[in-house]
Amino acid sequence: MFKKKKRPVKASGKHKITRRQVLAAFDLEWVDTALKLVKYVLLFFLFVAVPLAALFLYALQCRSGQKGLEPLKKFRYAHRGLHHDNKPENSLAAFQEALDHGYGVELDVHLLKDGSLAVVHDSHLGRMCGADILIEDLTAEDLPKLKLDYTDESVPLFEDVLKLFDGRPEPIIVELKVAGNNYKELTKASMDLLDRYNVQFCVESFDPRVVSWLRSNRPDVIRGQLSEDLTKPGVNAGSAKKAQLWLVKHLLCNLIGCPDFIAYNYQHRSIPELQICRKLYHVQEVNWTIRTPEDLEKMEKLGNIVIFENFGW
Repeated sequence: MFKKKKRPVKASGKHKITRRQVLAAFDLEWVDTALKLVKYVLLFFLFVAVPLAALFLYALQCRSGQKGLEPLKKFRYAHRGLHHDNKPENSLAAFQEALDHGYGVELDVHLLKDGSLAVVHDSHLGRMCGADILIEDLTAEDLPKLKLDYTDESVPLFEDVLKLFDGRPEPIIVELKVAGNNYKELTKASMDLLDRYNVQFCVESFDPRVVSWLRSNRPDVIRGQLSEDLTKPGVNAGSAKKAQLWLVKHLLCNLIGCPDFIAYNYQHRSIPELQICRKLYHVQEVNWTIRTPEDLEKMEKLGNIVIFENFGW
């Protein structure tokens, strides 16, 4: 076979001028670098920043427009009952005092060893009862022995509190206090007991697993995510890991719970994630713990539900 001979290339007499030569002629070599930088910035925004921003906003999702919130918005809430004088916090006397003044209450619920539910703030009973023991290690029979703050009031069963509110219009904000990994048992037991009484209530917790459980199993219940600046020095955050505290602080656990309201420490409420939840998802904000009438009125003017203490009697 014969190979074809390549035709000789004729010199055209013309030189191809490149963009680089043109830019160099006008001292504009930096334009190429700038164009590359713009390209990389656009690619970063398109494939990194925008997807991350979308994921961030999705993680903050809340459920808004629940009619069940309307009755709750008509009341102010006494923090752990209207406690003062010989009516210690989370006592039947403090809850009755709140009802006598027409307030709803916020209270704390723990799961006992025998499956009963008790109302007290701390797991460790040293502060309120002078006892070096955890409430979760006790039974209902032990509670009458546990006197609150050196008074005749003892740690009440949740059921006894519900009897006070049965048939009343004043609502209860129920905070579920998870111990260890008992969030399922605690939340289910609380819901089963609440179903037996005619009470207005909503449920909140610092533990997003509680809110998620309610979302999956009791979507009819008004649920809220509790939070504050959990990474701030001096804040009692229990034994939770730093990563968990950071997620709850920035409300990124809303992704699994989709709460109806956000109950945030009013002194820390300037956090941008809370403002995004309010403006984008129109979530109800709850403020705790208000300690002056002036702050109460200020928060109520913003449309917030308030939990207060140290006044109101």
